[in-house]
Amino acid sequence: QASRLVELPYSSFDDDDDGDAAEQDPGVWNPDPPKPSPFSHCVRYLAFLWNLLFLLLGLLTLAVGVWGLLAKSPPPGEERGVPLGSDPMLLFVLAGLGASAVSLAGCLGAVRASPCLLRFFLGALLAFGGLEVLGGLLLLLARRRLRDALRDLLLLCLLRYQEDPDLQFLVDEVQRSLQCCGLESYRDWESNPYFNCSAPGAQACGVPASCCQDPLENGSVPNVQCGFGGLGLGPAAAGAVLHVGGCGAALAAWLRGQSGAIATGATALVLVEAVGALLALRVLRDI
Repeated sequence: QASRLVELPYSSFDDDDDGDAAEQDPGVWNPDPPKPSPFSHCVRYLAFLWNLLFLLLGLLTLAVGVWGLLAKSPPPGEERGVPLGSDPMLLFVLAGLGASAVSLAGCLGAVRASPCLLRFFLGALLAFGGLEVLGGLLLLLARRRLRDALRDLLLLCLLRYQEDPDLQFLVDEVQRSLQCCGLESYRDWESNPYFNCSAPGAQACGVPASCCQDPLENGSVPNVQCGFGGLGLGPAAAGAVLHVGGCGAALAAWLRGQSGAIATGATALVLVEAVGALLALRVLRDI
């Protein structure tokens, strides 16, 4: 029996020694991951600051949209003049929400080293970039349809001029800046129910003050009644006090002149998104 005890291949004391060794030296089984380099820390902080800037811009856009919706909200008991789904300020709200959500994911993903948030951020950037490229191709391939859509939009703005303060501001700025009136000519304002010659009220058979050549009339405050009765004038008499040319051709010419600036802005936007994607990829690789 003594000889058989000596020849045992192992004992329980050996197992205890091995367990104690593993507990005393866990690095043998679970080696520590390599520490990120100072350059990796700089990239992570830069990615955080980069996304923080666009997070603030997104929140600002969202605040502008919400403020615009609240400013036009009717008193209790009254119906909303413009449907919420067709309100232009809704675009600011949606753009602000999208930019804020994506930028927040980039900020948290960079500062907390979260692969899930960084992948979401990269996926959103790729989706936005694909939509931008697709939109640019559609603009190049469908220029004629774009002009028709622009004409329809201007006509809709003329019809709803008195109903939406945002559209009213937009139409006035276009007519004042481009020195035009109406879509094809100043006679297009006859299609507006408030400026039509058969409509009741002081604005009947008139045009907005932004159509006037001299809305100030040698004063410091614009005369909002300078366009009253403009539709009742002949072409020669109207040309002496109003901008009789339409805004459709003037706006198309202005857009052609600004094509270089538009292309530069689109390129800058793509580069900004590319820089954010590269920073996120570097942080994700370090993680």
